[in-house]
Amino acid sequence: MKVDASHEMEVKQNLITGADLLIKTLIEAEVDTVFGYPGGAVLPIYDALYRNETPFEHILSRHEQGSIHAAEGYARVTGKPGVVIATSGPGATNLITGITDAMMDSLPLVIFTGQVAKNVIGTDAFQEADVMGITTPITKYNYQVSEIGDLPRIVNEAFHIATTGRPGPVVIDIPKNISANITLDDYEDDFYLPGYQPTINPNPLQIIKLADALSKAKKPLLLVGAGTLFADATEELKQFAESFQLPVTTTLLGLGSFPGSNELSLGMAGMHGTYAANMAIYECDLLLNIGARFDDRLTGNIEHFAPNAVVAHIDIDPAEIGKNIQTHIPVVADAKKALAALLNAKLEMQEQEEWMEQLQQNKRDFPLWYQRNESPISPQWLIEQIYNISRGEAVVTTDVGQHQMWAAQFYTFDKPNNWVTSGGLGTMGFGFPAAVGAQLGRPDDLVIALVGDGGFQMTLQELSVVKARNLPVKVIIVNNEALGMVRQWQESFYEERYSESLFSDNPDFVKLAESYGVRGVKVDQEADVRKTLEEIFAYDGPVVADFRVVRLTSVLPMIAPGKGIHEMVGVKK
Repeated sequence: MKVDASHEMEVKQNLITGADLLIKTLIEAEVDTVFGYPGGAVLPIYDALYRNETPFEHILSRHEQGSIHAAEGYARVTGKPGVVIATSGPGATNLITGITDAMMDSLPLVIFTGQVAKNVIGTDAFQEADVMGITTPITKYNYQVSEIGDLPRIVNEAFHIATTGRPGPVVIDIPKNISANITLDDYEDDFYLPGYQPTINPNPLQIIKLADALSKAKKPLLLVGAGTLFADATEELKQFAESFQLPVTTTLLGLGSFPGSNELSLGMAGMHGTYAANMAIYECDLLLNIGARFDDRLTGNIEHFAPNAVVAHIDIDPAEIGKNIQTHIPVVADAKKALAALLNAKLEMQEQEEWMEQLQQNKRDFPLWYQRNESPISPQWLIEQIYNISRGEAVVTTDVGQHQMWAAQFYTFDKPNNWVTSGGLGTMGFGFPAAVGAQLGRPDDLVIALVGDGGFQMTLQELSVVKARNLPVKVIIVNNEALGMVRQWQESFYEERYSESLFSDNPDFVKLAESYGVRGVKVDQEADVRKTLEEIFAYDGPVVADFRVVRLTSVLPMIAPGKGIHEMVGVKK
């Protein structure tokens, strides 16, 4: 029998590896940045990256935790999904903290993990880990690919799931034989998910109920979370608040959703929120939550949270409504759509002059405060100088702890998507790699990684990345030689027994930075702060700046565990 040589050649030209198919699908999904770290189970994927011309850039982190946090930072400031590749076993498990962080803070990620070949799954093969079992509780969805031809459809589904409804991380586990084997370049990439249909538009009857409740309220209050940012609803929020003169308080992750300098803003609410914001929640008669979770750091003792209020809650995730706080008017919807509906509703507010004056009086009488210190530097004053010199326009990333709370209190965010922090999980080591991702996503903006001396040491190896790519990230270490928030709690609740929370052996951060080829500076006098900040912000390259601050300063005000939102300590009187 004769073989048609032209047909045989055509078939060969149409052959493609699973890894090539993955790269092709990522290109079609218009991915522009991928964060990753190679290893045995993803070698076919990295070989495909080498062989194929791609319009996207691969960022080689120095640890998988750096990859996932960078992807979070990128997603947070761009609104686009962060994409991560890691190998099997330890590569995949090194992503777990970041995946959990993204899940709790609703960040869209698509994560590709390598896996051992299908025929040895379940045999405890070298670098095998049950990625599906591990990630099921901490992802919006996860997949393990069993057929090469399913790969394009699965990838497209993953991007859709990660970015629609309430955003979140999606994991795709790819056995090595799937990425290495050859298939025809002929596949289906369409998908249909009948069981996944997020509710976008609000129920008109619920909008009518909410408008009626607002029109009867004498002490209304808006509580705004990150859901407003994810819905791109900040303009609608501003119009709604200003049109009806509604006071606004935000959660930690909601900072920037409403201009912090606006007269209607009461600042952040919660454990370290302002007196004005927390007392407004305690005294309001209608609380409208837009895209927030009612988490414990916001509410304090729930018996005392908005005790006199009709509670309305707009959220795209129905599971959040009524989960922690009894909700009287639920509105399952995209925040942008719900606010647009409210703006079109027939809404006539009650006279609120007395309520508004009470709130403004609280702002005047009980502002945030601190004791000024020249050497070492007052950390709150340092944050104020960073705000002033950056004109409030920088992208600010943080770890978790005291510096995070001082940034939330003393850096006023007037623009959306400039605040990148770990809220729900409270992840040390998040701030610096998140700044790397944010800088890649917003290359023309000033990006400041505001970190503690503890958290920075968890992921500082990513200095290699900023050096290699000359990313002008400004790392500002708020150095109090301690695990500051741990120390504060030990002081307040454990009779000053500072068990393993004080650092006496920190490295020389300037020399450390210089060893990576990055500029390093140290400042321990208030008089040198402004000049140093001006210089490093103008410098075209990465900088590590070690600012020595008062060691035993506490974050105030504070709501102690078990106390109500009105029972703050450390309020200026």
